[in-house]
Amino acid sequence: MTATEGIDIKCVGLTKTFRDFWMRPRVKAVEGLDLEVRRGQVYGLLGPNGSGKSTTIKMLLGLLSPTKGRIAVLGRRPRDVATKKHVGYLPEESYLYRFLSARETLDYYGRLFRLPASVRRERIDMLLDMVGLEAVEHRPVGEFSKGMQRRVGLAQSLINDPQLLILDEPTSGMDPVGARQIKDLIADLGRRGKTVLLCTHQLSDVEDLCDRVAIMFGGRVHAEGRCDELLVQEDSTTIRTDSLPDGVVNEIRGVLARHGIGHLDVERPRRRMESLFLEIVERARAQGTETSGARSGGQVADFLRGHEAAKRRDAPAVPAAVGAGVADAPVETARPVDTGLIDSLINR
Repeated sequence: MTATEGIDIKCVGLTKTFRDFWMRPRVKAVEGLDLEVRRGQVYGLLGPNGSGKSTTIKMLLGLLSPTKGRIAVLGRRPRDVATKKHVGYLPEESYLYRFLSARETLDYYGRLFRLPASVRRERIDMLLDMVGLEAVEHRPVGEFSKGMQRRVGLAQSLINDPQLLILDEPTSGMDPVGARQIKDLIADLGRRGKTVLLCTHQLSDVEDLCDRVAIMFGGRVHAEGRCDELLVQEDSTTIRTDSLPDGVVNEIRGVLARHGIGHLDVERPRRRMESLFLEIVERARAQGTETSGARSGGQVADFLRGHEAAKRRDAPAVPAAVGAGVADAPVETARPVDTGLIDSLINR
């Protein structure tokens, strides 16, 4: 794999201007955006409301056309149909058919991707177990809480085993247990080579998950880089040790005073509220306490680990049956990546 093939998202000079009825420029939502997301990265796209994040995502998905600039998604233009089956998308709001059950919802999206019936059944079983909804798989999603609907939406975004996963506020409406499970899942997918573009207002999620971060405001990127580079405080030092008696603390104060350093904060370390909450819930579960909500999610689905792809490579080719339905058609083989488009963006 060449360096250009390792880039899943590339934007150069991306600009989007919305116009009024008379075609006069009204709002410049995105202006001069340069963005590069490499394969296998978990990339955070941050910014306050109205900063241009959602507009950027819609242009990456081909739902909006840029006013200026160029985009490559998986080596192709965003509106190239060939890229769609390799992209998973979880929107900020879960748009689900409320009278379909969780299983029926996933089966519906599996049919849209023309997955064979046997593949759909296998993947749906694994995804429902992974997001902790196997016990309520036959309930209409209209009866679910928002957090449970987000779990269905996440499973839907993974049904096609995408290479690129675009998640807009994936933990919105979830309790801390569900949010922790989703964050663990995203981290695991990143380790397995999936590319994740994460758009969220939960800054703790970004610190826990993202390899790189871009912070937008007014349609522009004002800071970009690795989390540890952006968050380090150069003007202070932290020293962690075992609990110290008062006499030792006073000696340390004296040493600092001799060096002209008069400020010293001494405090006991605190646990994060998240870890305390999760510990209490796990203890209740271990005691057999029942719940009618979502359960703890299982392991990452096997087909997301690459096992299924390996089995398909080793299996002999089977001709399609005459008269087979669209839903049972074989999965189309991915076309090679057009590295020329990315090269033109890099060398611009």
